[in-house]
Amino acid sequence: MTGIYLSSSPHIHSGETTDKIMRAVIYSLLPACVVAVYFFGLPALLTLVLCTGGSVAAEALCNKMFKTKWSVADGSAALTGILLAFNMPPNAPWWLSLLGAAIAIIVGKQVYGGLGYNPFNPALVARVVLLISFPVHMTAWTAPAPLGSGIDVMSAATPLGEWKTAVMLTGQLPENMTAGFGNYFIGNMAGCVGEVSALALLLGAAYLFWKKIITWHIPLTFIATVVIASGIFWLVDPTRYPDPVFHLLTGGLVLGAFYMATDMVTSPVTPRGMYVFGFGCGLITVLIRLFGGYPEGVSFAILLMNAATPLIDRYTRPRVFGSATEGR
Repeated sequence: MTGIYLSSSPHIHSGETTDKIMRAVIYSLLPACVVAVYFFGLPALLTLVLCTGGSVAAEALCNKMFKTKWSVADGSAALTGILLAFNMPPNAPWWLSLLGAAIAIIVGKQVYGGLGYNPFNPALVARVVLLISFPVHMTAWTAPAPLGSGIDVMSAATPLGEWKTAVMLTGQLPENMTAGFGNYFIGNMAGCVGEVSALALLLGAAYLFWKKIITWHIPLTFIATVVIASGIFWLVDPTRYPDPVFHLLTGGLVLGAFYMATDMVTSPVTPRGMYVFGFGCGLITVLIRLFGGYPEGVSFAILLMNAATPLIDRYTRPRVFGSATEGR
């Protein structure tokens, strides 16, 4: 034996790096980007470019100002920008996209010390700040106008907004509300840039499962809770509450469940904690959608559960093998 190398744990490395993981998630979002540009045209592309470029620029500026490790190349800022764009209206003003990018990187990430230290999902922090501060711009929706259709811009309500307004005015669901489930599934509806196509998002999620970037615990629990909770209300009064399929295909549920709630930094690390986290996200989402002031509740639900993540980790941490339980 020529020598002994001593080091602290971990002693086994999976080979995964931050760069590889970020690139894999960005690749998984490409189908939804294509669908967004197809249905919403150049405005959606401009929002994607501004949010992504603005996030990368804000990251570089923070590295320069705070003299921290150069983190632009790891792809985390670009991913945050894409996810922010996915949560913006397709025709968002240019300044709103850049302001959101700055908030996501500076307020949601760098003030806490950078990647790995932020308690909340940066993209959702920016979305909620913009939604509360500029509600008119953040809820100015446009109808999908597929490339080549000759339609420039036409305003329209989102399915969730249409339902919410109808229930507030008449106490009942709008007519033919469930007639467009096929369009909802492929993304032919009004909504945020990246949330409209469940099909494209599920294709990307399948890639993440294949690459073992995410596990099924949080997404399945999140979606199952929404389906069960909304299904109970629908069974009680189907004239006022939409069925679970409507909740599943509209709004940001699929985007949030697979791409935002599974954030490695801001979600629990134990399987039991992931169940609790997913359940909380699903239940809060349904309560806000059915009884809150906003038609959508995914962003608020994930941020609230992000705040509870340290507590969840503390009480779901497995007992160390061989250690005594409390009181023994």
